[in-house]
Amino acid sequence: MPSPAAHLPTLASGRWFAALPPEFAQALVRMAQLRTLASGEALFLRGAAPCGLYAVVRGAVDISGVGGTSDGARSSLLTRLEPPSWFGEIAVFDRAPRTHDAHAALPAALLQVPQDALLDWLAAHPAHWRALALLLTDKLRVAFVAMEELALLPAPQRVARRLALMAEGYGQGHGGAGTRRSITLSQQELALMLALSRQTTNRILQELQARGLLRVHRGTLEVLDLAGLKAFG
Repeated sequence: MPSPAAHLPTLASGRWFAALPPEFAQALVRMAQLRTLASGEALFLRGAAPCGLYAVVRGAVDISGVGGTSDGARSSLLTRLEPPSWFGEIAVFDRAPRTHDAHAALPAALLQVPQDALLDWLAAHPAHWRALALLLTDKLRVAFVAMEELALLPAPQRVARRLALMAEGYGQGHGGAGTRRSITLSQQELALMLALSRQTTNRILQELQARGLLRVHRGTLEVLDLAGLKAFG
């Protein structure tokens, strides 16, 4: 099994990790443990104790939740994280239980920086808390934009904007990295992300395909015109 250091090129392709002070970046890799998950396997569930900071280095992880009563419970897919995404930092700060579920959307490999080891290191190097806070604030900005679009934009524009955002790796790429043509996501999963019906999502995807902006495949969406997706509507 490759060591965590073998995944440095993947980590360095991410904007947050690439901007870290070398001392902090090296410490994260040194403390990290490699985890592998089969497709559908849980990494952690809502209510679980904090278990550290994670980086996706292969495959994808879904962050999701379930709400409502047992008879009318509804699932939501908040986001799909792909390399080189880092996550789990909220519980590093507040040390409270996990707020959502995390499952492997595909066979996945992750680096886990254990909670206790990370907190001990930060206690000895408190100046680096700011670098970790930047990971949190960057995601907060993206979340506010997503909330605004959910409240204000018509469904077709929400679909186009979310696909463009995913194609750009949620802005996490470094030095031009992170943009991809193929998004591994089913129509049902996209519908759950945007609180839409599958029928509405299918209709919008067919319209985007007819305009030459993307191509719909089973389980994947191929982006043909990223600029057009961003400008759609």
